[in-house]
Amino acid sequence: MNKSELIAVTAENTGLTKKDAERVLNAALDAITASLAEHEKVQLSGFGTFEVKYREARMGRNLQTKEPSRIPAAWVPAFKPSKALRDLIGKE
Repeated sequence: MNKSELIAVTAENTGLTKKDAERVLNAALDAITASLAEHEKVQLSGFGTFEVKYREARMGRNLQTKEPSRIPAAWVPAFKPSKALRDLIGKE
């Protein structure tokens, strides 16, 4: 599912127009992004937690030339699904 499909499903399920559903989705994504930029956790009950984690510098390798290269340390976004979401996805 891509963003436009998510907007269409949201509009259908809520009775909003696609334009209004897009505004709601964009506002939610902007709020999550702003919180992560401030290194704050975003917990959505029943869905999961978005957070920012620090990844240490490490050595990597260029797969074409086999040359070692240093990968710098960085802050990276992470997502941890809730137990409810894991259980739902884990069903066969």
